[in-house]
Amino acid sequence: MTAAHLRKPPGTDSTIPAPEEEGTVPRRRQEIMKWNGWGYSDSRFFLNEKDQVKFTGRRYSLSGAIIPGLKGWMESTFGADILHKISPAPALNSSAVQSPILYEAFLVELKSTGIPFSYDAEDRVFRAHGHCLHEIFALREGKIGRVPDIVVWPDCHNNVVKIVELACKHDVCLIPYGGGTNVSRALECPPEETRSIVSLDTSQMNRILWIDEKNLTARVEAGIIGQDLERLLDQRGFCVGHEPDSLEFSSLGGWVATRSSGMKKNIYGNIEDLVVHMKMVTPQGIIEKGFQGPRMSTGPDIHHFIMGSEGTLGVITEVTMKIRPKPEFKKYGSVVFPNFEMGVACLREIARQRCAPASIRLMDNEQFKLGYAMKPQASSVFTSFLNGLKQFYITKFKGFDPTRLCVATLLLEGNREKVLQHERQIYGIAAKFGGLAAGEENGQRGYMLTFFIAYLRDLAMDYYVIAESFETSVPWDRVLDICRNVKACIVQKCKEKGVKFPPFASCRVAQTYDTGACVYFYFGFNYRGLSSPVQVYEQVEHAAREEILANGGSLSHHHGVGKIRKEWMRETVSDVGMGMLKSVKDYVDPNNIFGSRNLL
Repeated sequence: MTAAHLRKPPGTDSTIPAPEEEGTVPRRRQEIMKWNGWGYSDSRFFLNEKDQVKFTGRRYSLSGAIIPGLKGWMESTFGADILHKISPAPALNSSAVQSPILYEAFLVELKSTGIPFSYDAEDRVFRAHGHCLHEIFALREGKIGRVPDIVVWPDCHNNVVKIVELACKHDVCLIPYGGGTNVSRALECPPEETRSIVSLDTSQMNRILWIDEKNLTARVEAGIIGQDLERLLDQRGFCVGHEPDSLEFSSLGGWVATRSSGMKKNIYGNIEDLVVHMKMVTPQGIIEKGFQGPRMSTGPDIHHFIMGSEGTLGVITEVTMKIRPKPEFKKYGSVVFPNFEMGVACLREIARQRCAPASIRLMDNEQFKLGYAMKPQASSVFTSFLNGLKQFYITKFKGFDPTRLCVATLLLEGNREKVLQHERQIYGIAAKFGGLAAGEENGQRGYMLTFFIAYLRDLAMDYYVIAESFETSVPWDRVLDICRNVKACIVQKCKEKGVKFPPFASCRVAQTYDTGACVYFYFGFNYRGLSSPVQVYEQVEHAAREEILANGGSLSHHHGVGKIRKEWMRETVSDVGMGMLKSVKDYVDPNNIFGSRNLL
C-alpha cells in the first residue's frame, strides 16, 4: 500500500509553483473566528437600537445592511420575542477546561522535531468541536466536555509522518483537524478515551505545490481552505470549481475525508470526480498510487478507502486536483414556479435532458419566505417600487399563490455565447412547467444566501430558537414523497415532544443527477418552556432520519457519517460491508491511533 514519493510531472515548462501567501485563517483561529458560533468574529446578525436586524462587518455583500423583514419573519415563524433573549457566554472560561493529559516522553520527542504545538485551553477547545447544534449550544452555555490535550501544527507532509510515528510509538490518539465545519460530531473527542488526544491541525499545510498547465492539474496541500484554493488558482487563471456551502472555512482534506459535494458539481463534479491523486499518512505507512493519469484498472480503487474515511485511517496530506481555466462569463438567474411540484418536475426534465447549469437549486415555499425576509433594505424608493411591481405581477396578474409558489436559483458559467444559449434553453423548459423568469439579482442573492444561513442560527439562538440542517439523496420518483413526509414527521414529533410553538420545516432540492437528487432540509423551533431542548431536537432529528430512510433516501449525500449517523451504517452498507470497512481499519490502524470513533 506504500508507493514511492510522487514526483512533479515531466515537462517543467508547464509546471509552475504557486505564490507563497499566508492563509486566510491563522494558526490561532480565535484571532478572527468565534469560539462559540459560526464564522468571523466581526460578522453577525443583531438587533440594533431601532429593533431592526443588521449584519455587521465588511466581509460580505450583506455587511452593514439593514434586513427589515427578518425580525417579523422570526416572530411570525417561531413566535420569537425580543423580550425573551438569552445571551451566550461572553468568553471562554479556561478553568472550565480539564487539565491536559500529557505524556512527557512524547512531548520531549515532539519538541525535538521543531513542529509547533500548544496545550493552551483556547487552542484545545477550538479543535474539540464542529458545528452540530448540540456542540454550539453547549459552548454558548460555557459547558466544555472532553477536548484534545495538545494541538500540533505540521506544515508539510514529512512533519505529519513524524507526528504519526511518534503517536504510534507512545500510543497517543490522533484526531485530524481541517476547517472545523463538520456537522456530524466527527471532531468530538470520545469521552471514554483515556489516552492523550492530539489534534493534528493541518491549517499550516496550505500551499499549492505546483500547477501543471498542460495536464490541467494542481498538487495542493490538504490543509488549504476552499476560499484560499480558489483565490490562488484564480491568480493563475484557473479554478477547481468545488464550492460546498462551507467553502469559506472548510479544507481540501476535509472535502476528501467526507466525500463532499459542491454547489457547482453539475459542471465540475463532486470531490471524487476532481481527485487525480492523493497521499495519506497512516500508522502502517504512506498510502498513494504510483500513477497520476486519468484512470487505471488495477483492482479496487484505493482512493475509495481514503475518501469518506473521516479521519479514522490517517491524515490526508497532499491532493492532486483537476483544474480548469476560470470561466470567462458567469450569469445568475431565477425562476418562480406556481408550486413545488411543478418546480421538481422542471428540475427532473432539465436533468433528463442533461442540460443542468453549474448550479440549480429549488427552494420550497418556506425557504422562499426566509430568503425574501433576508432581503436587504431597498436602496431607493424606485427600487422598492420595482420590487412591489414584480410581486404584484407574479401574485395578482399571473395568479401565483404566495403560500405555495417556490423559486429556483441558477448559476451558469462558461463561454458567453454558450451561457446565453444555455440560459434560453433552461427558461424554455421552465416555461413548460409554469415557470417565470424572476431576474438575475434574485438568483445571485439566493446563491449567496448560503453563506449567511449559518450566521442566522446564532441570532436565532439568542431568542430561544434552535435550528439545524441535514441532507439526503433520493431517486427522482421519491423526491416529493420524501419532502412531504419528512416535513410532516418533524411537525408531528415536535408536537409529541411538547414543543409549544409551531416548528419551521422546509426543504430544497440542492443537487440534481440523472437518477435522483440531493434534498436539503432545514428545521427549527422555539424552545421556550422546554427543560431539555437539545435532547428534544435530537429526538426529532432522529425521527426525521428514520423517515428519510423509510422513504428511500440515503443516510447522507455529503455531510458524512461521523458519530451522529453511524448507528445506521450497518443497514446502509450491509453486514459484509461493515466487515470490510472494519478489516481495513484493523489492518491500517491496528492500535486505533486515529481514535475519533467515526463511522464504525
